[in-house]
Order: sequence, then structure tokens, then C-alpha cells
Amino acid sequence: MKALAAILALAMAMPAWAEDARLLTGASSVTQAPDGWWQHVFGPEPLEFRLVLDAPVPWRVFLVGDPARLVVDLKGVDLRGNSPRALFGQELLPAIRWGAFRRGWARMVFELPGPYRVTEAGMNARSPEPGLRILLDPVSEEAFAPRPSAAAALRNLPDPADIELPERAEGLVVTLDPGHGGFDPGAQAGGETEAVLVLTFAKELRDALQARGVTVNMTRDRDVYVGLESRMTTAREGGSHLMLSLHADALPKGQAAGATVYVWNTDANARAARQLGMRHDRADLLSGMDLAGEDDALATALMDFARTDTQPRSDAFARLLASRMALKGIGLHGRPIQGAAFSVLKSPDIASVLLELGFLSDPNDRQNLTDPIWRGRMVEAVADATLAWGRDEGARAQLLRR
Repeated sequence: MKALAAILALAMAMPAWAEDARLLTGASSVTQAPDGWWQHVFGPEPLEFRLVLDAPVPWRVFLVGDPARLVVDLKGVDLRGNSPRALFGQELLPAIRWGAFRRGWARMVFELPGPYRVTEAGMNARSPEPGLRILLDPVSEEAFAPRPSAAAALRNLPDPADIELPERAEGLVVTLDPGHGGFDPGAQAGGETEAVLVLTFAKELRDALQARGVTVNMTRDRDVYVGLESRMTTAREGGSHLMLSLHADALPKGQAAGATVYVWNTDANARAARQLGMRHDRADLLSGMDLAGEDDALATALMDFARTDTQPRSDAFARLLASRMALKGIGLHGRPIQGAAFSVLKSPDIASVLLELGFLSDPNDRQNLTDPIWRGRMVEAVADATLAWGRDEGARAQLLRR
């Protein structure tokens, strides 16, 4: 009965499917193209809209004038609980508003910084990130061709949302895990050591996250060695929602360069569960559950069941992180997201990823890791991804409470 109650408790915590599709605000974005020469021709730069959904839906887009606005209609999308303020890149636009348009439809209105034309629009129906991608190019006032009836297009919308910086992430707990330390310096190249570089970055990231309201635990905050299994225990004892392990490895010359995000390789789940069962006290295996006295088969089954919830959340953070790094101009590995069976990714109850900031064996990566300006951009990318993930987790929690 004890085991059955535990399984039922985990089952109740699994996400329920909603009838309507949901906008994943934290994964969505508005960004500028880097081609600065546009500014000298028409003023504004090209814009790219990425509206990520949890399922593909029918859609339409068009422009209206006075002032210039992009209108996006989505069928079967519930925007309740999503704020335009949480959209990455919202500060690029004068105003954003969205809400229910008519029965079964949602409407989003983006006020533009000048006249534009739609050069590309399409719905990606494939997993893992179905959604709508829209490209806009600036045009002259004479070439602007909006729909004639702005009043009809904007009927039944809520008042415009004020454009502000994203809200603070109160309540989000993150563990930063700078790898190696103490007698284990990690990779070494060009007079630099991995342990020192990742600790420096972890402290800078900690300060940035704390400034945004995130509670941050550190597996180490000085040059000491911490065992791999103890790092997960630290994250669990701190009540962490997310564990981010930081590394800067070295491989033979020419084999790897650029930032890389690793998530747990699901093919290794069974082996991870067995290793956890051998190395940990049973009471430490799963947050909130005492597995002491249970046999290996039950402990393994419960951890696998819990991982069906945490693995997609880890994958979602990995995608957000890769996206934000790309937006900040961070050089990425040719395969920026990969699977691995690293010990620090084994936790069945905490979303976990390992970030290789770069490779010390690559001269460009090594120079970046020692450059405070580059580290500042990387800190911003990781912090942006963390807050976006936290907002999506908050929306997910609201759905579970319903």
C-alpha cells in the first residue's frame, strides 16, 4: 500500500493535457536582425517573431496602420495567464497587447517602430517546438501597405500593456555547480584551469540571478573539491527547481569548440537508477519520499516515473539556453544540445543540465572565458534563459493546480 500511495502521488503531479493550445511565452521572442545598414535606409531594423506553442494551430497574420501594427490571430490558443511583459525582446516594440478575439480565437497586436512588410510567415508543426515564425522587413512610408480597416481589426482587445523590463523571478531556486575544484583542477591549457574559470563565472552568474530575485545555491564557492554525488544532494537539500553544472573541458585539438548544453541521456536511466541506489541513502533518492526499506525494483520504478516529468523540463531549459546564447551572439558547438550520462544529470526529481561554457583546448574559447565582456554576455544569456524557464514553470504549476 505504501508503494501504491507513492506511485499515485507521483501520478497526480504529472501535467494534465489542456483542451486549448498554450503559448510558451518564455520560449518565444522578438529579435532584431544584425544587419545595421537597414538603419541608414529606413530607420528600423528587420524583426523576427517566434511564437512558440505546445501544439500547432491555424493562424493568420496581417498589418494595420496608424500606427503600424502586426496582428496575429491564433485559433484554439488560450492566452490567459500569459503577460506580454514576459516576452523576450518586448522592449524592441512600443506596445504589445493580446487577448481573446472571438470564440475560439486569440489575437495578438504588436505595435511596430515604423512601417514594415511581412516577408515570411509560417507555422512549424514539428516537435519539440511547434510555433509561428514571422519575418518583417522595414519599408518606406510609401511602400507600406496595411489593411484598410484598423478599427475592425482591433475590436475586442484588452488595453495595451505597458512595456517594462521582465518581472523578477521570486520563488525560483537554482543550484549552480562549478565543476572540479581543490585537488582536481579539471582541464588545463594556456596557463588557465577549468576549476578557476568556471568558479569565476558561477559567482558572476550568481550575482546576476540574485539581482533578479532568484534564490541561488552554490555547490562550492571557493577552490575546494566536492564529490559528484554530494553536488546533487546539495541541490536537493536547497529545494532547487533547477541545477546548472558549469564546465569548460578540453579535447584533442580541433575536435570541439563553442558552448554546448548537455541533458540526461534517457538510454542511461536504468544504469543511473542502479548507481544512485548503491551510492545514496535511500531517503535521499527522491525529494519528499522515503524509499528506505524498499527493494531495488521499486526504487528504480519510482525514479523512472519521476523522471518522465523532470526530463522534459530539463530539455525545455536546454532549448531556452541554446536559444538565448545564440541571440546574444555566443558561439555554439555544431550540435549545441547533446545527451550524456554525466553524474550531475542523474537526479530524477530536479531539472538538470550541464553547460560547457567552451573548450579550453580551443584558443578562441579560452580567450572568451578570460574576457569579462564575453562572460557578461554569457551571464545575461543564462540569466535570461533561467527566468524564462521559471516563468514557464510557473504557468505549468498553475495548470497543475487547476
